Amino acid sequence: MSGADEINPYEQLCGLPFFTLPLDEDPVPGALPEPDAVAWRLDCGYDEQWTFARVWQRFTQVVDTGRVRALVIGPWWTGDYSGLGPAMELIIADAARFPALRGLFLADVEGERCEISWLRMTDVTPAIEAFPLLEEFGVQGCGDTYEDGDLRLRPVKHEHLRVLRLESGGLPGSVVRAVGASELPALERLELWLGVEEYGGSATVADLAPFLDGGRFPRLRHLGLQNSEIQDEIVGAVASAPVVAGLESLTLSMGTLGDEGAEALLTGQPLTHLRELDLDHHFMSPAWTARIREALEPHGVRVKLEPAGDIDEDDEWRYVAVSE
Repeated sequence: MSGADEINPYEQLCGLPFFTLPLDEDPVPGALPEPDAVAWRLDCGYDEQWTFARVWQRFTQVVDTGRVRALVIGPWWTGDYSGLGPAMELIIADAARFPALRGLFLADVEGERCEISWLRMTDVTPAIEAFPLLEEFGVQGCGDTYEDGDLRLRPVKHEHLRVLRLESGGLPGSVVRAVGASELPALERLELWLGVEEYGGSATVADLAPFLDGGRFPRLRHLGLQNSEIQDEIVGAVASAPVVAGLESLTLSMGTLGDEGAEALLTGQPLTHLRELDLDHHFMSPAWTARIREALEPHGVRVKLEPAGDIDEDDEWRYVAVSE
């Protein structure tokens, strides 16, 4: 992703702006963008007549799918809520019709339609396997919230995947371990929102070991380990992890990072080679945030240090940015 650290993932995919397929009327010639000019977003809206099967049929009829480079799946249900599985089956069945597809993002759903931890997911491995030239893949959703709708991933081998982003209020440890066991030689950006135990977040620091040692993904240039209720422990492991030496940017934001993690960062390996260190949504004291700035900013590191809120040093309660 060109300039990916500056791109809002909810606005662009593969460097292309999102464009939601209109459902209200048949498009006149020239009314739609060129197939390869946008990331096509499919949203069933609120009209119960627009099932995902019907939206998918319309999309494949009015757009030259052979030229589509990026696809975004928004809310896939109308009326009674349903899981992602049937919608994904339609996409996979038509995979051969998308030879140019390079980006796929599943479950771009705003909280007012469905909270991230209520999204009923599925095994997303087949979506990666169905598109052997895929370069960017992202998923939004949780695990273990529903018996029949948890987020699942199996170890996968993929030669071209450069960006993998799993956004969750509770990422299962099994998913994190599957990432660590995958063969992704082209991977440049990895972003994991680990979440909280209440919503299925069961990953441990030990689960991160395969990609912290630096050998699993040799081309990795950005690592995001975010949104965790054990953020201090994660930061402690990252502070001495071999993978950091090869990174250009590191994101440890959205979690419960406090002074313990800050101290680990500053007493660990040098971070002055980074272009950016993102620690937004933290619970560090002003003294420690000042030390981090003083240690890194003179070396040209862009440090993001927006606190979670007004920090009361006497209040031990911390929270992640995204849970429910």
